[in-house]
Amino acid sequence: MDVSDGACVARRMARRSAFEAAIRSGATVVFPADTVYGLACDPSSAAAVQRMYALKGRAPDKPAAVMFFSVDAAAGVLDALGPRTAAAAHALLPGAVTLLVGDADRRFPLAGGDGVLGLRVPDLPELAGVSLPVLQTSANLAGGPEALRLADVPESIRAGAGLVLDGGELGEGGVAVPSTVIALTRYEDAGAWSIVRAGAVSSAVVAAALADGPERT
Repeated sequence: MDVSDGACVARRMARRSAFEAAIRSGATVVFPADTVYGLACDPSSAAAVQRMYALKGRAPDKPAAVMFFSVDAAAGVLDALGPRTAAAAHALLPGAVTLLVGDADRRFPLAGGDGVLGLRVPDLPELAGVSLPVLQTSANLAGGPEALRLADVPESIRAGAGLVLDGGELGEGGVAVPSTVIALTRYEDAGAWSIVRAGAVSSAVVAAALADGPERT
């Protein structure tokens, strides 16, 4: 490892440590995800969730996804799924998808999914060592354009966040593309799935990963 490699590793470790410390403190974090800039907070803290929703101007009854930063870190959620759904999740993760899965145990009640959990595991090397789950949403005002650069994140959100991480410009060609949202709530019993929101991962790629289950509309 040369000096530049060592500096890169040290930088990543410092960012991961700062990210985890901010989440543990109850702060909201602005961070570069694998699609657009996001907001993150502690999914178990009502005060932190309220603060994040207030910064975004998001309706309090609108659910948000829980994000893990590695498949191993998400094992507790994945192991609670049926074997067929868990296999589907492993085929799609990590990646720029949000999976809607059953959450009968209400493991993350503040996510607001009413028995359905939005699950994200991005392919995000910069934060891959983070062990904490976060509640996350895009770093824009509700209904506003999503941010591909830190400068695109509204000043009110940046000023209200406890930590702001700059990841440069995201995406390709200056077009913001969110994660693909895939419903797997009927996959275990019926093998049925659907794309709720088109996004970064194409329907063809999803279909190939879920080849044993027909898409439903």
